[in-house]
Amino acid sequence: MATGVGEILQRCKIEASAPVRIDMGGTLDISTIHYPLRCLDPATFNIALNLRTKVRLEPFQDGLIKVTAAGIGEARFSLDQAPFDHPLGLMFAVAAYYNVDGVHIIVESDSPPRSGLGGSSAACVALAAAFSALPGINKSWETASKARLAMTAHWIEQAAASVPCGIQDQLAAAFGGVNAWRWTADPLGDRYVQVPLLSRDAADKLEKRILAAYCGLPHESKDINGLWVNQFLSGRYRAEWRDMIRLTHDFIDALRKNDFKRAVSAMNQEMEIRSRLTPEVLDEIAAGLVASAVKNGCGARFAGAGGGGCVWALGEPEKIADLKSAWGTILSRRPDAGILDAGVDFEGVSCIFE
Repeated sequence: MATGVGEILQRCKIEASAPVRIDMGGTLDISTIHYPLRCLDPATFNIALNLRTKVRLEPFQDGLIKVTAAGIGEARFSLDQAPFDHPLGLMFAVAAYYNVDGVHIIVESDSPPRSGLGGSSAACVALAAAFSALPGINKSWETASKARLAMTAHWIEQAAASVPCGIQDQLAAAFGGVNAWRWTADPLGDRYVQVPLLSRDAADKLEKRILAAYCGLPHESKDINGLWVNQFLSGRYRAEWRDMIRLTHDFIDALRKNDFKRAVSAMNQEMEIRSRLTPEVLDEIAAGLVASAVKNGCGARFAGAGGGGCVWALGEPEKIADLKSAWGTILSRRPDAGILDAGVDFEGVSCIFE
C-alpha cells in the first residue's frame, strides 16, 4: 500500500531543481555501446546549463497522484494504474519507486520542452531529491548523495522507457559543472569516473565561447538513439564509433589545455560522422546553424540525440559574437526558435525543505 503524503505536505514546503546540459560524445554513455568498446576508454563531455528544471510537491487527494508539467499537460492516476508510457509517465514511475500518493507534482522548466537538453532526466533527478526530503518517509535530503540520486533516476528512467538509456543527463543534473565522464564498463565497480574540467572561477572564459539555440522543433531521442544502437548491434559503423571515441577524447584534452582551435576541429569532425550515419539528426534549421558555425570558424553540435531540439557552438569570443547574429537570422524563420540565454551551472541538484 502506498503512503499518502498529502497531510505531510500541508505542513511543509518541498521544492527541488536540477540543470539541463549540452554535450559531446553522447550515446557513448549507453552501455550497449560502451561495454564492447571498453578497451578504448569511452567518455562523454557535458556542460550543465543554468536553465533549471523545477519540481514542487503539493498536497492532493489520498490515493491519487497528479502531475502537471508546463508545455506537456497534466494527468492524474492512482499509483496502481499510473501508466509509465504516458507523456508524464516518468514522473509517475518515480512516485511508484518511492511508493507515495496524495501528491500533486508540479514541473516547470527554464528550457523548452523536449529540446534535447535532458530536461526529463533533470526532472527525474529533482523529483527524486524532493521525495527524499519527505519527513518521516525517506532518508533525509542531506543523506541522499548526488551520486545516489543520479543512479536512482537513471535506473527508473531506463526501466520506464524499456530501452537502453545513457546516464550522462542524470549526472549533469545531479553534479552540475563542466565534466568529462568516463564509462568504466565495470559491472562490480563504479559505472563512471567524473573528470571535472573547469572551476567555477574559470566559467567566464568558457561562457564567452559557447552559444546554444533552440530550433523550434521538439525532438524524440528514442528514435535516433534507437537507430544508432540498432546499427551498432548489427555490426555497422563500428569503425566510426571508434573514431567518435577518439575525437571525444581529443575534444576533452583540448579543452583541458585551453586549445579551442583543436576542440573546434574535433567537434566538427564528430558532427560530420554523426550526420553521415544519420542524416535525420539535423532538421533544416539545425543544419543551417551547423553550416553557419563552421563558416564562422566555430564548432557546432546538436544536443543529446538531435532530430530537433537544440544546437550548441564553441569558438573564440569574437567569432561567437558574429555567429550569434547569423544564428538569429536563421532562427527567425521558425516560430518558437531562438538563442538560449544560458551560462554554466555549478550547483547541480538542489532542494528546499521548509
